[in-house]
Amino acid sequence: MLDIGEYNRVIDQYQDDGDGYHNGYDQLDGDWGQYYKVARYFVHKVKFEDRQDFLHDLMLEMAKVKAKYEAKDKPLTEAGLMRVASYELTDYWHTLMRHRPTMLSLNSKADSDGDGDGEPSEIIDFLADDTIDIVARLDARRCLQGMPRRLVKIAYKKYAGYQLDSKDRKYLCKWLKTAQKPLF
Repeated sequence: MLDIGEYNRVIDQYQDDGDGYHNGYDQLDGDWGQYYKVARYFVHKVKFEDRQDFLHDLMLEMAKVKAKYEAKDKPLTEAGLMRVASYELTDYWHTLMRHRPTMLSLNSKADSDGDGDGEPSEIIDFLADDTIDIVARLDARRCLQGMPRRLVKIAYKKYAGYQLDSKDRKYLCKWLKTAQKPLF
């Protein structure tokens, strides 16, 4: 069994908060030292369990960008490295949010009054009887997305009761004639 002193040392060893404590990266020199110097400002912005992986990936990406710059005989400044880190951080969060599961079962249980004291019920029981016809709505949306944008604007004008100008009437007539040709 660990006593409290040993326990704190073990915990401190694994709780790197991005400042460079206990991971040895602060001992790096040259380009890798510079990469770490910039990366440590961004590591704390990712989830705790992903920090070490993010730090490694970020430093490798910085090395790749530095190699590309050297191939073009251009210097990569600390500001450029910060821009690389910023892009990688943005990519990290986009990837994380893109792969986040968002499905919810209608059969899962929920508290009826929201405070934890009520009777748990299935989520489907909370839906109104006159729900929206999702299939019809998606079909209409797909149909509108396939139409020319100008035609959709004309249809909105007619629906809203606006007067069509001569250009819009001419376009609508032309489009209707071309749409009716395959029918005859």
